[in-house]
Amino acid sequence: MKIKQYDLVIFDWDGTLMDSIGKIITCIENMAKALQLPIPTESDIRDIIGLSMTEALRVLFPQGLNLSACSAYSQHQHPKNAFSQSEDDQYQQMRAEFKAQYLHLDTTPTPLFAQAPVLIDELHAQGYQLAVATGKARAGLDRVFAQTGLGRYFVASRCADEVHSKPHPEMISSLLKELNIAPNRALMVGDSLLDLTMAANAGIDSVGVTYGAHSAEKLLQAGPIALIDSPAQLLQYL
Repeated sequence: MKIKQYDLVIFDWDGTLMDSIGKIITCIENMAKALQLPIPTESDIRDIIGLSMTEALRVLFPQGLNLSACSAYSQHQHPKNAFSQSEDDQYQQMRAEFKAQYLHLDTTPTPLFAQAPVLIDELHAQGYQLAVATGKARAGLDRVFAQTGLGRYFVASRCADEVHSKPHPEMISSLLKELNIAPNRALMVGDSLLDLTMAANAGIDSVGVTYGAHSAEKLLQAGPIALIDSPAQLLQYL
């Protein structure tokens, strides 16, 4: 019988299990256009995927709403002129616009990667405990758990509106504490430098996926034990 090196496998969601990076990039670009803000580069947007939405917006738009223009949706939700808004209100307006773009205005599908459901089912059948550590808010993760049917496989999860955002180790350290797992028995799987740096900060191994937010070259900066080009390849390291 094969002896398992790990007891717990922690997955990022966007760009690791779900093919959603392209939609996130487009929705941030469209949010910026709607609010007449400078449009960030695709590279800059990829670098913030995994942060909480507020932190991501603060990085991409440190000036906040420096123009008073806003979309029809945002005017309805937040009618105040940007110059009279507090900084928190401005980022709340930006979050509302992004949410409108992502949930209602942009119809780009965000399917699971083709091999992801089979991978999760196989790991579950082999007796691994599975968890999620994501930059999504809890409402967003619960929504995709329900939409995909994968929620039943995960024994625990952490979201960016519950604990410190990546690359802070709290998502992982709190999962280890809840599940009584030693750091050397846990593995993080993610597509961004934020994911793998979080793992390093928490003292656990990581595997980087090259089909998401960041390139292999960038992921290697965090010292993963391996890089994989498809979800199924993870089984080689478990």
